[in-house]
Amino acid sequence: MKGLLTAISLVMALAWNTAHAEEPATGPVNLNTATVEELSELKGIGKAKAEAIIAHRKEHGEFHKVEELTEVKGIGDSILDSNRPLLSLE
Repeated sequence: MKGLLTAISLVMALAWNTAHAEEPATGPVNLNTATVEELSELKGIGKAKAEAIIAHRKEHGEFHKVEELTEVKGIGDSILDSNRPLLSLE
């Protein structure tokens, strides 16, 4: 009986974590207006890179092409390419 209760508790905990996990970005993320939280939903972009994107935006102004994202330290072509369908400028 104790084993059954442990198994049920484990399944419930896993279900809770899965249901409350952050969902990846599914719609356009505007590079010129997105928050740290919105940018962090992109593949390969954590809080530090999201903050770097915003710092770059404040220092250099708006992005005019999504390819300019690679000017941000730590963001290369692979991150850009994996997120390209989700990025917008408007």
